[in-house]
Amino acid sequence: MTVYREILQKYWGYQNFRPLQEEIIESVASGNDTLGLMPTGGGKSITFQVASLAKPGICLVITPLISLMKDQVENLQKKGIRALAIHSGMSPQEVKLTFDSAAWGDYKFLYLSPERIATERFRERLPQMEINLIAVDEAHCISQWGYDFRPSYLRIKELRKLLPGIPVLALTATATTKVVRDIQQKLLFKEENVRQKSFFRDNLAYLVREREDKLQYLLQSVQRAKGTGIVYVRSRKLTRELADYLCQNNVSADYYHAGLTALSRAQKQENWKSGKTRVIVATNAFGMGIDKSDVRFVIHMGPPDSPEAYFQEAGRAGRDEKRAFAVLIAAKSDERSLKKQVEKAFPPVEVIRRVYQALGNYFQLAIGYGQDQIMDFKIGDFCSRYNMQIQTVLSCLKILQREGYLELTEELDNPSKVHFQVGRDELYKFQVANANYDGFIKLLLRSYSALFTNYVSIDEDLLAKRGNISVDVIKRYLSLLSSNRIIHYIPRKKTPFIIFTKERVESDRLKISKENYIDRKADYQARIDAMLHYSFGKLKCRSQILLEYFGEKTSDRCGKCDICMEQNKLGLSQLELDKISNQLEELLQEPLLFEDLIFEMENKEDELIEVLRWLIDNGKIVHRIDNRLEWVRSKD
Repeated sequence: MTVYREILQKYWGYQNFRPLQEEIIESVASGNDTLGLMPTGGGKSITFQVASLAKPGICLVITPLISLMKDQVENLQKKGIRALAIHSGMSPQEVKLTFDSAAWGDYKFLYLSPERIATERFRERLPQMEINLIAVDEAHCISQWGYDFRPSYLRIKELRKLLPGIPVLALTATATTKVVRDIQQKLLFKEENVRQKSFFRDNLAYLVREREDKLQYLLQSVQRAKGTGIVYVRSRKLTRELADYLCQNNVSADYYHAGLTALSRAQKQENWKSGKTRVIVATNAFGMGIDKSDVRFVIHMGPPDSPEAYFQEAGRAGRDEKRAFAVLIAAKSDERSLKKQVEKAFPPVEVIRRVYQALGNYFQLAIGYGQDQIMDFKIGDFCSRYNMQIQTVLSCLKILQREGYLELTEELDNPSKVHFQVGRDELYKFQVANANYDGFIKLLLRSYSALFTNYVSIDEDLLAKRGNISVDVIKRYLSLLSSNRIIHYIPRKKTPFIIFTKERVESDRLKISKENYIDRKADYQARIDAMLHYSFGKLKCRSQILLEYFGEKTSDRCGKCDICMEQNKLGLSQLELDKISNQLEELLQEPLLFEDLIFEMENKEDELIEVLRWLIDNGKIVHRIDNRLEWVRSKD
């Protein structure tokens, strides 16, 4: 047994790796920069975790997703693996203590948000860390052609100079061929080295159903389906409404979105993972880092705005490689909504300038100031104060982020934290001199460990229950101890953050480049067009459409999607069907009578009739009032 399999068995309990995992581990272990391209559920995190555990030193993990970062650190700690995380939601004192622990403590993983790379404290502590691997999660974020480009990711290449000779492992679940090349160039790979698993999912049947009454079809689908599933919707409000609708119809369901408390989200996840809840209705906030292999169906109540997003979310079904379904319920109104989304995502430049100006005023930043400042951002309050729509503001912030003016973090629920700022001897003297605090301090020390060495997450409600006192009294004790500099108490905070990566400039000097506006708008339009082609196309295998988008041009049809199932009824091979369809499209440059087609084509009449009927049923050919057949061509 290899050392990698021993580690896998010891910490994860698996006998064998999934396809590609060991190959990626061996590649970086040999010192090679490596890009691992693995579909959702392929086990990307295990590759860098096992690779790092196999050698001395600490792995630096760059990821933009704070919630995923926190989940992975927590999961590693449960396995007895020492891990730390530093992100924008932490106080300066927490950041200092965590960097010190990474430099001088016996830790194996340091998770870092990309904007931290440029900070002075990181540069000071890095030489004291024995880095054995740089892992870049969500690596598509480094490419301007990626669907979630983040300029802060471009700073990762600075690590190549600071850590010469340390290999980079870049990981992503979704990347086109253009993005694959760009990732390697931006990360300064010594040579191209892509380890890729085909995006084809043999066990997953893709189905699209055009329905105006989506609710009724959803209910029927969930009632017919077996096992647990996910229903994705585009708004927080809809998660609750649909979950209530399913529950009213005797389906065990719950809802999930990023606006819930961390405790509520954790409970809902656990109920679903354990099978107590059968169906979770969620926004795209659900799924990251959730390891549940036996999901039998994923249903989308309308198409998302890119094939990347759809492939990643649909791919959460059937990770156990047993039969599963990815169902997209679409309506003509979705087509109109998606097309409007382009203008919503790219507001006029004057609107972007107005949002930037308002942002500077909101935070009371003077011109020329603000660089590297981190601000709590209450977007509801901001929009109300300046009479702006939330969607418009978010779209403007994304464009400003691409230009490198700021970073907007996800909404983060940070629990309360405590760290003792005095040693045990000094604390004892304080307790003797202040007997009224003694009972509370003992309660705190009994309830939590490591308070003298790290910031520890605490729960005021739990302390109140254990101490048989009110939560208000607990908070008052914590605040008083903090003001006396016995502890540092950070109350719970739930908010996204704005990080100003450049000093504030006059709004008329704001640079909105062609690359980040016109080119990205065209790119976004292309993604939406590709998603519409998947959602409303009638002629091509759904799996083939997705695979071609990701660069796999020669795949066979899957044989199990809704298009393939219809085609299977014709009794023709894909080659024969494509040949006849292509001939008909060529001949029908002008409308023709059926008799004319029979004369022009060499196929048997019954075969031609079957294909014609199928093309008419699927809206590619219309039978006109003058009895001529006309090919329906795209208006674009």
